This record gives sequence, C-alpha cells and structure tokens, in this order.
Amino acid sequence: MTLEESRSALYALQKTLAAYHHALGLLFYDGATTAPRGTAGNRARTMAVLSEALYRIHTRPETAGLLEELNAYRAELTERERRMTDLLCKETDRLRHIPQAEYVAYRQLGIEANAVWREAKVRSDFAAYAPCLRKRFDASVRIAGYCAPEKDPYDYWLDSNEEGLDRAFCDAFFDAVRGRVVPLLQRVREKPLPDNAVLRGSFGPAEQERLAHRLMDLLGLDRDHVGLSTTEHPFTTSLGSHLDGRITTHYYREDFSYSMFSVIHEGGHALYNAGSDDSLAYTVLDGGVSMCVHESQSRFYENYLGRSRAFADYLFPVLREIFPDHLRPYGAEDFHRAVNRVEPTLIRTQADELTYCLHILVRYELEKAVMAGELGVADLPAEWNRLYRDYLGVNVPDDRRGVLQDCHWADGYLGYFPSYALGNAYGAQFLRRMKETVDVEDCLRRGDLDPINAWNREHIWRHGRLYRPRDLFEKAAGGPFDPAVYTDYLERKFTALYNL
Repeated sequence: MTLEESRSALYALQKTLAAYHHALGLLFYDGATTAPRGTAGNRARTMAVLSEALYRIHTRPETAGLLEELNAYRAELTERERRMTDLLCKETDRLRHIPQAEYVAYRQLGIEANAVWREAKVRSDFAAYAPCLRKRFDASVRIAGYCAPEKDPYDYWLDSNEEGLDRAFCDAFFDAVRGRVVPLLQRVREKPLPDNAVLRGSFGPAEQERLAHRLMDLLGLDRDHVGLSTTEHPFTTSLGSHLDGRITTHYYREDFSYSMFSVIHEGGHALYNAGSDDSLAYTVLDGGVSMCVHESQSRFYENYLGRSRAFADYLFPVLREIFPDHLRPYGAEDFHRAVNRVEPTLIRTQADELTYCLHILVRYELEKAVMAGELGVADLPAEWNRLYRDYLGVNVPDDRRGVLQDCHWADGYLGYFPSYALGNAYGAQFLRRMKETVDVEDCLRRGDLDPINAWNREHIWRHGRLYRPRDLFEKAAGGPFDPAVYTDYLERKFTALYNL
C-alpha cells in the first residue's frame, strides 16, 4: 500500500473498533442502570459475539499487515499517527497472545459477575459471589501470563491502567503517604468532631436530582452529550467517542452530600472524556490517557474544588434554595466544616479526604495478595475486616458494607484502585501549577469554572492519549511527580481546619 492508502486504512480500522466498543459500552451501561434483573445472560451472549468479532479484527492478518506498513512509513507519519500505530500495535500484540476463547469468556464474565455482585450485595452474601470472583482473579492471572510472562501478574494489570506503573512505584508512594497521613490523622482525631447535622435529614430524590442537574451545568458539562442516570455504584462511561458520555449517581434520602459529591466526581471524569479534541473522535487517541490521570480529574473537582471554602461560599446559597427547610439554620462555614469532617467510615465512596487513601491501601494489599496466591478469595472478607480494624479503627458489621461494597473486581478492574490515591496526588501538582495563571478561589466564589476548565482542557483534556501518562503529567504539572506536594496540601488544609 502507498502511504496515503495506509493512512486511510488506519482511520477506517479505528472507526470500526470504535463502533464495536460503542456497542459493548451500551451493553454494560444498560446492565448497570435500567436493564431488568433477569437479562444478564442475554447481554452476556451478545457481548460474547461482539467480543469475538473485535478479537478477530485485531488479530487478522490484514491488521498485522497494515501495522507493519505503517511502521515502515514511520518517519513520514505525523506525531498522532505514530502514537495511533503504537497503541494499536500494543493492543493487537496483547490480543494475539490471548487465546480467542479465553478473551471472549473474560469479556462475557464481566456481565455475569456484575449481575451476581449486585444481587450478592443486596443480600450481603459473599459466598454467592465468591465463585464468580474466583473466576475473575484466576482469569486475570492467566491473561497476564499470556501477555507478559516475564512480569508479575499484578504488575501487568497496574501497567494496563497506567503505563509504567508497578508495585515498586505504588509501594513507595503509599509508604510516603502513610508516613505523613497517619500522624496527621492521629492529631486530627484528638480534636472534637465538627457537627455534620447540616448534611443529615430527609432529602427527596426529586430535589437531589434537581441539585445534580444544577451541578452538571455548573461544571460546564454539555447536556446534549452527557447524560445522568442512577445506579447502585456511581460511574462514568464514554460510549464510542468523547461525544457520548454518561454519568450515574445514587440518592440516599438521609444525606444529600453523597449524590452531590458523586456527581461532581463523575462530572470530572466526564469533563476529561468530553474534552478530547474533536479531531481525535473515533480514534484510539480519544478519551483519557490512563486511570491515574482520569482519577486526578475526578478527585480534583470533587476535593480540591468541591470541598474548598471558596466553593462553599458559592454553593451553599444554591443548596439552601433546593433544601430550604433543612438548611435555613446553617451557613456556608457549617457546610464547609461538615464536608471536611474527618471520621473513619466503612464505605470508601463516603470517606473523608484525609482517610480516603487508607481505603485504597486496603484494596491494594488485598489485590496484591490474591494475585500472588498468598490469599484465597474465600478469605477476603475476614482479611478485609481485619485491615479495616487495623488501618481505620472500624468494625465491619456485614459484607454489604465490607468486601462487597465495590463493583470494580466484578467488572475486571484489577490494578485500578491505586489510581484513586495516585489521582489525588496528581491533582495537587496540577492545582499548584494552575494557580500560577488562574485565580482559582475567585473562580469558585463566583461559580465560574470556565477558566479552570480552560486550563485543564489546554494542558490535559484536549491531548487525549497522544502522550504517555508520565509525559502528559510532567507537561501539565511542570515537573516530575512528587508525593510531598500532596501530603503538604493535606497538612496545610487539615492543620488549619482543626486548629492543630
């Protein structure tokens, strides 16, 4: 093929792949939101057919030949085309090492395991879920062995979420955080707990949905391209391209802040997805470059902005308008202190900003142990409960609020949890760099996030997957990753809040 023919074939291949991923994404989204409970098997069969077709496209001789042609023309390709070729080569090489039946079964297991997990969580019945979870871990170890036999299986999955990430990096990061956060937490817990009555009451789903829509507009989400639904566990997905995004939330009548922060968190993900340059649509460069960078955006909006004092000044009048009877006796300072209350909890998604990384540390240690064969799946509940006592000082009363609370393992997101903690730390450096040119506090007090979004779009979002994660981070942050920036931020914030 000529260079132009190869280029044309490259873009045609990516459009085809995007269409299959669109269909698979819709199946997942439907199953997690509105699909009737008994339809998981039907979706799983359709997913198996689509996954098999996707596998064949990646591994057929025509695809291999095209990628060889493109590499032969490498010097004449654009920067984008070289990156597209590299990403396609990496994925094609990965799939060529996985037996087709194994790949299809792994994708199909995602539908089945998620359905079983949801039922097991409702009944707090880990034993009903354990066989599916055991299949998930076993299959993940086998796939890692096919794709990277020279690597530790867990390192393979960490790298799949963040290119270049491994246990050594994660261990060093968590050691650095533990050395600063644990002593700070001990000092904070010696102080009286702030009153959080401002968040507690009876808040109807209709009013909470109204708040969710106000927040989406405030964040700057394009409502023609980003939808909102409810589900057991909030998540964000992009369907086919950055032009079609969905976020979900969950309404708890007794506490409006859960949905409020989940919308802000998932909204951060959606902003990142939607912020890809339009020219990247239907290519492998579309969307977020890695899970850690993705979480840096969701946690940035949730914590660095959403829990700030400046944002409380703007948001509290909006909250009082939606929940007038309950919030009439309170002010913005009451709200700010309540949403920054430090109190170890059972549920990760309800954790305060200071203790959140300890929830991730529990999951990280458990994943490592199961993947290494040092811990059996059947032993997860007991070990989960022990670590929560040791790290957070809380007793887990049942599996629903313990080992069954997250859907990530059912969905196959192994090696994903560290991205939540690392995303927090990435966000601290992005914020420091942003403040060099943007008056962030003034933007928050005025409820004008456009300058903040513009900075993120320019330095992070628009690039999609053009750069490797570490390269993108260093371009945006202005230097290499430094966990001390994150721990310094926590020290300053909670020393001031608790008058330490």
